[in-house]
Amino acid sequence: MQQSVLEIRHLRTLVALRDAGSLVRAAQLLNLTQSALSHQVKLLEERYGVTLFERKSVPPQFSATGLRLLGLADAVLPQVEEAERDVARIAQGLAGQLRIVVECHTCFDWLMPAMDAFRERWPEVELDIVSGFHPDPIALVLQDRADIAIVSEQDAGETVDFHPLFRFEIMALLANDHPLTAKPHLVAKDFADETLITYPVPDDMLDVVRQVLEPAGIKPARRTTELTIAMLQLVASGRGIATLPLWAVQSYLDRGYVTARPVGRKGLTGHLYVACTSTTSGRPWLADFVAITRESCFLTLSEIELLYG
Repeated sequence: MQQSVLEIRHLRTLVALRDAGSLVRAAQLLNLTQSALSHQVKLLEERYGVTLFERKSVPPQFSATGLRLLGLADAVLPQVEEAERDVARIAQGLAGQLRIVVECHTCFDWLMPAMDAFRERWPEVELDIVSGFHPDPIALVLQDRADIAIVSEQDAGETVDFHPLFRFEIMALLANDHPLTAKPHLVAKDFADETLITYPVPDDMLDVVRQVLEPAGIKPARRTTELTIAMLQLVASGRGIATLPLWAVQSYLDRGYVTARPVGRKGLTGHLYVACTSTTSGRPWLADFVAITRESCFLTLSEIELLYG
């Protein structure tokens, strides 16, 4: 059998294994099936006649050969990626700005590190966040007041392109001594006599309202606040219940500050997308921004699942 040739994709596989910490997560990061990723590794091991990492170890413990190839990957991949960006700059004279409007109040926790990484790779593209709350962020993109919008829904009626980022579970948050903590999960009627604490956004921008409460005809009392920590303080003091992404509140749950319960037997799922015009979609730095954001979030946020178009 002809031996495999070491390729860039093999180096990316090894880096993903190291950074993601398991075959399952590395496969998701690379948008491969686990069997396809395992096959790549097996071909490399057959080529060199050694194992590259310990299969039963989580995170993977790399052999001497695996570590040497990782060293190669760390040296070569940044140069390959830089060369690809330089070719795009030469071909298209890339420069300009990337104005971002954000629908999601909790996005800033993960958006800033992604923006920092993007600035390092594309220093000639000026980054800016459009300040303030905007009930219709896609309208700003269509009016050329923003270049991209980070939104929670794909609207087939909008004349923009949607680039998927990730999906995540939204949890109900309760005071530790709240009677509803006795339930394995909450349903719509559990919210009827409660105060729902939310960000100051319209109902149609809240997944719990749109997906759970409105279809059941439940309209609880509302209280709003701009800050996530203020929301959690209100929950902890028994002023109401909230629903937030698991990744946004995991550190508070780890400290026992509040209690979380799934919404619905199958849980409540939220999504995030980058929306932009077809012109912006065609710029090479846009694809890089989406890729950087997905990778950064996957490696740092709790319990998210990457989305691919």
